[in-house]
Amino acid sequence: MTAQLPIQQNTGTMAIGPPIPAPALLRAALDASSEAIILCAADTDTVVLVNAAAAELVPALRPGDHADDGPLPALARATAEGAETFTAEHEGRTLSGRRRPLGDDHYGWYLRDCTEEYRRSQAFDTERARTAFLAEAGRRLSASLHQRRCLRTTIELATSHLADAAIVVLPAARRQSEWIRLVGGGTADEGTLREELLGEVPGLEEALAGFPPIPSRWLDAHQVPAWLLPEDFGEVGALLVTPLPGNAEPAGALILARRDHGTVFSPEDEMLARIFAARAGAAISAAALYREQVDTAAILQADLLPPDLPQPEGIELVGSYQAARDALRIGGDFYDVFEPTERNPRTVVVLGDVCGKGPEAAVLTGKIRQTLRALCLVEEDPAVMLKVLNRALLGSSRQHRFVTLVLGAISRAEHGRVRIDLATGGHPVPLVLRTDGTVEQAPVKGTLVGVVPEITVRPATIELAPSEMCLMYSDGLTEARGGGSGHEQYGEARLRDALASCRGMPADAAVERVRQLVSDWVHGGVRDDIAMLAVRAPARTKLSLMDTGTPAGSPFAIDARRGDRRYRSR
Repeated sequence: MTAQLPIQQNTGTMAIGPPIPAPALLRAALDASSEAIILCAADTDTVVLVNAAAAELVPALRPGDHADDGPLPALARATAEGAETFTAEHEGRTLSGRRRPLGDDHYGWYLRDCTEEYRRSQAFDTERARTAFLAEAGRRLSASLHQRRCLRTTIELATSHLADAAIVVLPAARRQSEWIRLVGGGTADEGTLREELLGEVPGLEEALAGFPPIPSRWLDAHQVPAWLLPEDFGEVGALLVTPLPGNAEPAGALILARRDHGTVFSPEDEMLARIFAARAGAAISAAALYREQVDTAAILQADLLPPDLPQPEGIELVGSYQAARDALRIGGDFYDVFEPTERNPRTVVVLGDVCGKGPEAAVLTGKIRQTLRALCLVEEDPAVMLKVLNRALLGSSRQHRFVTLVLGAISRAEHGRVRIDLATGGHPVPLVLRTDGTVEQAPVKGTLVGVVPEITVRPATIELAPSEMCLMYSDGLTEARGGGSGHEQYGEARLRDALASCRGMPADAAVERVRQLVSDWVHGGVRDDIAMLAVRAPARTKLSLMDTGTPAGSPFAIDARRGDRRYRSR
């Protein structure tokens, strides 16, 4: 039943104008509802009833107002546009409204205070964005051990999420501090800063010393020196200086700046900056440590790498070395050449193989090379050198390490020949390539060096005629695995054939050919360290009688290939 109600004033409910088609029980129910309801006339959008909950949310809204032009702008806009919902801020609260028809003549706006829900949603979105930022920071900062790249990544991340400008200042070295700076939307620039200027930036000296960060509200942004930021940056509204924790000592300091007066870093912003700074500092510190290690390794490696070989007159010397791990460049195989001295007038060559691989083997290699270099100053017999070296290795702390090597003392003989006194200690026997293409083994034997107190050494002397070559090599050459199966050793037979194919070649071309043949055999597979050292008597195409000491008009001439005297008919 519908009754025409007179205009009445009810507690918590206001109604003016013509009677509304609703029973008193319905009015009481709307008034008692915890949901805010605004009842409007459908034809005029006039507010005819505001229940108690709605009056509490929008006190200025009263019956008789027009919904499309009332004190709640969002409601007015939604009514004018015929929208079914709206969400808006009103007097510090977040209100949402939903329109529902109530018969043919009326409709109602149901209002809800969703302030707390909206704040929780905002807090969740903010935390999710911060978590995503820290995850991105961790991923990008850990992607490189290059210090300059870590610094650039730090300021890029900071300007994209934390501030309008970011500067990283490194600890002072030699009274100078390096810095790198980025302003959002620009390009990074860097330079150095005198140590005495650090105190001009509020909180910077404390941050570089590793003290906890000073809250941003305690830092006067107006005290920022003009040199800290570009001229076109504008007024600094907020400043935050955070230490970059490193490995046992600070890695530097991060300076964050925001534009415009009134901007601040909230406590949540400062906490996020501290967490980010901890990750950035760890990455920068790790990169700096890696750079120090690389520099140290480069210095040590430079002394362990095979030397540039001298070229004694009348002798060709060519070496080749490939470490098992190309990135390391050093290993257990080595060669060296010791030039003549007053006590030892001959050139001494050595090629060896230390037990093991990598840095540990390389360190022992360096010790052996230095020991042999010292021995060359007082001894000229290769066999004696091996025995002294054996005693030296047994006296060291690394008795489980041993070495195989071959030593040769080189001198020039008459008619362009080259003489080599060889001694070997458990090493593959050198091969000799003759002028006719045959390959011979040098007749030397010897036991491992560094294993037993007394070693057996059976030296030998070989002579090389012009164009003949002696090849010393490590077992990584013959034990290189490859071929069709990928596991077959290259072997001595293939090495002999490869060396025979180098007949008449200069030493450098012959060594390169052998190296290439072995590389083709391995074809990218796993291999050991490989070292080669070639000694060759240069070819002589023609010799004058004066060169050989033969009198003019003598019926003798010199065979340029063999170097021996042969009768020549006039």
